Amino acid sequence: MDKVIFTKENIDNLLFQLAKEYKKLNRKNIPAEIVIIGGAAIVSKYGFRPSTTDIDSLIFASSSMKDAINIVGDRNGLPTGWINEKFRKTSSYTEKIRQYSKHYKMFANILEVRMLPSEYDVAMKLASMRPYKYDMSDAVGIIKSENITRELIEKAVVNFYESFENLSHPEEARKLLDSIFSADNLEELYDSTRSSESDNRVILKDIDDNYPKLLNEGNLASVLEAAKRKRVRESK
Repeated sequence: MDKVIFTKENIDNLLFQLAKEYKKLNRKNIPAEIVIIGGAAIVSKYGFRPSTTDIDSLIFASSSMKDAINIVGDRNGLPTGWINEKFRKTSSYTEKIRQYSKHYKMFANILEVRMLPSEYDVAMKLASMRPYKYDMSDAVGIIKSENITRELIEKAVVNFYESFENLSHPEEARKLLDSIFSADNLEELYDSTRSSESDNRVILKDIDDNYPKLLNEGNLASVLEAAKRKRVRESK
């Protein structure tokens, strides 16, 4: 199956379908709530990123929501897990997400979709800082789009994770904020950061293709840095 691309338009359409299917399956009029985070939220709210490949969410609904998700997925040729809660197992997850989320849209008078304020989107990206994803460029893009202050972002980090020291890479997170808030041109910083992340993805894919059992979450950063140093040496 080809990789599915989610855009602002088809995300809203799929959520509407999901709400209608949930309403049909749920004989009682039990409301549902979905908090959308990550790439799908960024695609829905900001203009700098046109698409994502899945919809990360927190789902609060009756058990029939699972059936509704599968029915809508099958109808639209989507892979299993097109909307999922896998991010609960990531470093950016916090139980406080629902508490700080805000109303986005109501679908079919039964499904409320919520998303986070911009500073919390940035806080979650700082908590992730994955070199093979678009966490850093997303942080730059959100700040560029919304003109958020550093003070608001730091408060969001504390509200979510208690302190910067609880982030996976606290020093790298601070350095990223330093570079963003000292930059003369955020558009150029976004482009260069995005390009670097794209290069990282290519390098890691090449490593994974050649050494399928080498990479894991614990060694990604060190393997990537070693591969990049090797490239520099070979280019001289």
